[in-house]
Amino acid sequence: MLLYFWQYLYSNYFRFWLKWFLRQIHGKCELQRICDRSTDGAFRTHRIEYSLEHSKNKFWDLLMPHENLKSRITKQWGDIGFQGDDPKTDFHGMGILGLTNLLYFSRHYTEESRAILSHSNHPKIGYSYAIVGINLTEMAYSLLKSGALKSHFYNMVPGFPEMKCFHQFFCYLLYEFYKFWFNEEPESIMHFNQYREKFND
Repeated sequence: MLLYFWQYLYSNYFRFWLKWFLRQIHGKCELQRICDRSTDGAFRTHRIEYSLEHSKNKFWDLLMPHENLKSRITKQWGDIGFQGDDPKTDFHGMGILGLTNLLYFSRHYTEESRAILSHSNHPKIGYSYAIVGINLTEMAYSLLKSGALKSHFYNMVPGFPEMKCFHQFFCYLLYEFYKFWFNEEPESIMHFNQYREKFND
């Protein structure tokens, strides 16, 4: 009984302050520290899942500050563009990179992310904000792998490119796709892949 009590205190109170303290020291969020230090695949996956399980409000609070998230698994996730009740299932394609990109945009460009989310809920030409973001992570990653971003990084980034350079490029893609989509005024979200390819060209 005492063990459960301490686990409750840690999960609900101490953990928040410990994460805050470590972020001040290292300048990195918990997910970044896990990815940097954990080399074993299974162990790293377990720690990431634990982090997401006990940090359910991280992404939500940035986009929906006036509405409390009831639980980690809830239909509310559909309000920010996830397909089901559990957003974890939508990250299978791009994994932690997709989540990190969305968090980066929401944290560093909070007003813009909320505005784009609001417009993405348009009843006729809206789109699933989070799912589109994950798709654009895949696009950015493919461009990086193909070498198409070399000239951008070499010419625009002073010194050696860092991970934040990739995040910044993702932010650019997300904002440009938002403008492109509403300028095109697609008939339906069902044509998303067609417009994605057009945007990629």
